This record gives sequence, structure tokens and C-alpha cells, in this order.
Amino acid sequence: MKKTVYTILLTLFVTASVFAQRPDREKINALKIAHLTEQLNLTKTEAQKFWPIYNANEEAKQKLREKSSLLRNGKTTEELSESEAKSLLISMVSIEKEKAELQSQFLDDLLEVLSAKKIVALVQAEKSFRHKMLQEFKSRHSERKNKN
Repeated sequence: MKKTVYTILLTLFVTASVFAQRPDREKINALKIAHLTEQLNLTKTEAQKFWPIYNANEEAKQKLREKSSLLRNGKTTEELSESEAKSLLISMVSIEKEKAELQSQFLDDLLEVLSAKKIVALVQAEKSFRHKMLQEFKSRHSERKNKN
């Protein structure tokens, strides 16, 4: 019972604090936190150790996404010289290696605080959250399309 109350209070606190910030991205992040909290069924001790690791990893992944986005938002393919294209490819491969290293370190860090089964559950929960978000997007998109 205490665990359920703790989870609900944590979710409400995070959701309330997030909604006061940037609406869309933060709203989605709050929903993701609630979804992961529900799916993983973490103990209080696990949650205290898990969330700082998870949040640091999410921040690092976001920085890599931004770095990758900056690379791609330059010139069009037609505007690139062969040497610029080669340089872009090398940079893209480098970012992919950084992503792989980040994921490997994340798993190593998580194995110190969670069981392997809970880490697999995390991967599945993240996948199911992405699926839910995609379904929601499709549903809203079709509603808008039907209104027009």
C-alpha cells in the first residue's frame, strides 16, 4: 500500500512540476516517468538509485541527438562537396559509436542497482511508451485530418 501511495505521489509531484515548465516535451517526459514507474515497480531504494542514472543517460542521449541534428541540418546533398560528404559520414559514424558507448555504460551502471530482469523490463517499458505515443500521435493526426 505504501509503495502505491509513494508511486502516485511521486508521479503527481513530477507531473505538476513538469507542467509548469515547457509544455510539450516536459509533458511527454512526465508521462514517460509515470509509465516507467508503473511498469518497473521499483522499490523506494531502487528508485532513488535508478532515476539519477536514468536522467543523466537521457540528458547525454539528448545532447547526442542535438549534435547529430546539427550535422544533418547543414547543406543539402546537392550542395555538399565530396570531401564535405565524407567528413559528414565520418562524423555520423563517430556519433553512432558514442551512442553505443553511452548505452553500454548505462547498462553497466544500471546493473549495479537493478536486476537484469528489471533492466529488460525497462527496455520493454520504453518501447511500449514509444508505441503509445505513436498511437496517440496517429489518433490526433487522423482527428485533425477528419475535421478538415
